[in-house]
Amino acid sequence: MDALERARESWHWRGQARPPWATAPGPGRESVWDYPRPPRLEAEPRELRVLAGDVVLAGTRAGLRVCETASPPTFYLPLRDVRAELLRPAPGHSVCEWKGAAVYWSVRAGGPGIDGAVWSYPEPFEPYAALRDHLAFHPGRLACFVDGERAHPQPGGYYGGWITDELAGPFKGEPGTEGW
Repeated sequence: MDALERARESWHWRGQARPPWATAPGPGRESVWDYPRPPRLEAEPRELRVLAGDVVLAGTRAGLRVCETASPPTFYLPLRDVRAELLRPAPGHSVCEWKGAAVYWSVRAGGPGIDGAVWSYPEPFEPYAALRDHLAFHPGRLACFVDGERAHPQPGGYYGGWITDELAGPFKGEPGTEGW
């Protein structure tokens, strides 16, 4: 194990500054290592759009974003701005220690169905109650945009963060980050 791996194993982000292996964000950028734990929920006024193929599933300037240490933000769009008729309940669920129990949705638009590409928290824990009646979309399965910039998926396939050019990592989900 090299020195960087030892540092990553021993560093705990609760209440500490950005770790030494984090990329410095530079002007106009933000480091995911400056995000808090527990996560921060904030209004997102930029335009958010989600497409399945050439079909627009959602678009809003009234989104929310969840910012958590080591992860790119996850964006939540209000149900009123989503074409809900294109979604069907999907099997499975998960539990977030901060937000509560998530349910999943499949997309039926833009070609073959895309199972589990959308999730929501019908009964979120406080202080995340604002997530009720909002949906999150996985940028690895759908085309997700922030002010016209296409977001890249968070590494690893499991997490739903949206990586845009404004972010500096490394990001949870990359190889070797299981302990983060």
